Amino acid sequence: MRALEVIAVTLKEGRVHPTTVVNTLIETENEGGQSALRRLERELARSSRLLRERKHPHSDLARAWLQATRAYMVTHALNTQRQAS
Repeated sequence: MRALEVIAVTLKEGRVHPTTVVNTLIETENEGGQSALRRLERELARSSRLLRERKHPHSDLARAWLQATRAYMVTHALNTQRQAS
């Protein structure tokens, strides 16, 4: 999954631009749909927890990726629901 590569680079650098986050999530969804986003969310939740336990200096950034992924999924669900109405 290309998203994991992008996330790994940002964690190594310790920073990420908001546009990179949004573009990565859009690409993930385009490549594999909602199931790909759910897989990414699970991986980020696991990784975020492990990085925090190991006191990684950029564990907050991993948590930010997780929160952004969840927000993207909620927003997508709300937009889909509105379109169905």
